[in-house]
Amino acid sequence: MESLPPSLRHLNHHLAPPTITHNGNSNPTKDEDKEQEEYDEVPIIDFQRLSHEKSKLDEACKEWGFFRLVNHGIPLTLLDQLQDQAKQLFSLSFETKQASCNGNGTETAASYFWGTPALTTSGTALTSGPQNTHLVEGFSFGLGQISLFQPQLSELESFSIWLARMLLAEYGKHLSRIARTLFELLVKSLNLNLLEPSSHLDENTGNVRVYRYPSCSDSNNVGWGINEHTDSSVLSILSQDDQVSGLEVLKDHKWVTVKPIPNTLIINIGDMMQALSDDIYKSVFHRVKINNTKERISICYFVFPNEDVKIESSKYKPFTYNEFRAQVQKDIKETGHKVGLSRFQRNQDI
Repeated sequence: MESLPPSLRHLNHHLAPPTITHNGNSNPTKDEDKEQEEYDEVPIIDFQRLSHEKSKLDEACKEWGFFRLVNHGIPLTLLDQLQDQAKQLFSLSFETKQASCNGNGTETAASYFWGTPALTTSGTALTSGPQNTHLVEGFSFGLGQISLFQPQLSELESFSIWLARMLLAEYGKHLSRIARTLFELLVKSLNLNLLEPSSHLDENTGNVRVYRYPSCSDSNNVGWGINEHTDSSVLSILSQDDQVSGLEVLKDHKWVTVKPIPNTLIINIGDMMQALSDDIYKSVFHRVKINNTKERISICYFVFPNEDVKIESSKYKPFTYNEFRAQVQKDIKETGHKVGLSRFQRNQDI
């Protein structure tokens, strides 16, 4: 398929895939898949009943670091429109997508990536060789700069005007509302005394990434859409394809497949929230497996602290998000994977 990046076209033509590493381990095997939980027991939180579900939310963040959110207030029509427009966007040729975000400073508003979900602040992909190829392509949009997005090709004109400037802008408002409400409640539950709460969850850092995971009939042996990792965010909010599964979360040393359920969101705790909570809340490990017969589209929102605000914790040496991000990028370049919070633990050298 000409819409796929060259490095991913073996999935459709049954060619020998590149070697994929999994945090230093070999490709996932069928034996690993047998260890997955058969049933999805992910906690469900009702956004409209948060005042009555404080203890349930607190437990979900401690035990899972991950939960479903229902009654979130985002119109189903908006979620459907975003999925439809994303599918149209990804159906364009690879060359068109690659060229769409080149030049004129548009990398600050949107970037196109493939083979890795790790990006620099300017949208450049962070790779350390073909052995670390992820089976994914995507677009990243900084919501604060979305009005600046001026794609270079006429094929994307309708996308930029209608989707990027209207749908994503509307979606971003809902995501900010949800993230802010959840963060304020979690801060209260933890009895945190933050001098600048809005700097610890800075809505101006909001970023939406749209991911496409190709299908492959030999999905058990070709590798992962995205390898095992934690998010660097405060909170992440995912709207996943409501028909195609693939997301897996680590719970009690077992991988649980997160079933697609229409009109629900997936919330997970990120590294910054784990640090702020003194490890009371989990930044959960998760990964994405590609499907045997269907490609999968997911849309994820990440929100971070202001890059210069100090993250204070009894478990970790004080650091800013800017310092954390720089260390993550250094580790990916040098080792091929993210190390994360372990780098900042007190009285420990990694």
